[in-house]
Amino acid sequence: MKFTHRAEYPASPEAVFAVMSDPAFQDEKCDATTTGRWSADVTMRGDRTVITTERHLPADGLPEFARSFVGATLTIVEVQTWGPADPDGRRVADLNLHVKGAPMTLKGWIRLSPTDSGSVHELEADLRAGVPLIGGRLEKAGAEPLTSAADIETRLLHRRLG
Repeated sequence: MKFTHRAEYPASPEAVFAVMSDPAFQDEKCDATTTGRWSADVTMRGDRTVITTERHLPADGLPEFARSFVGATLTIVEVQTWGPADPDGRRVADLNLHVKGAPMTLKGWIRLSPTDSGSVHELEADLRAGVPLIGGRLEKAGAEPLTSAADIETRLLHRRLG
């Protein structure tokens, strides 16, 4: 299942990325998108910025058939590996997200690009549930919390960017 998200910000890609790669912002994002425990880490690997989060979420909002795969709690691990900025400020990241103990992944890319009025943040990925017969239903069930988390991150970035 294709998963996309797009947001515009009234700030340069450099300013947006500075907020996104701030460990305090990652903690705030995790706190706002979980009701449980989380960890967030921002590290440099050569010229790449790696943002890793692990969030523990209750599974009670998922349909019963989905809870049977993940149990009472979901553990979502997300890794964004950002390349350096191009001369115009554009950055691209590889996105890898998986649910521990469940055959569900989200793989794709994130792009942060300049616009006339600031920047645009675009995500395009494939959400896959490797379960015969009900994989499509699991993907649809997983798309809603992913959309909600992306919307929350957008609101937090707007607030921080003023």
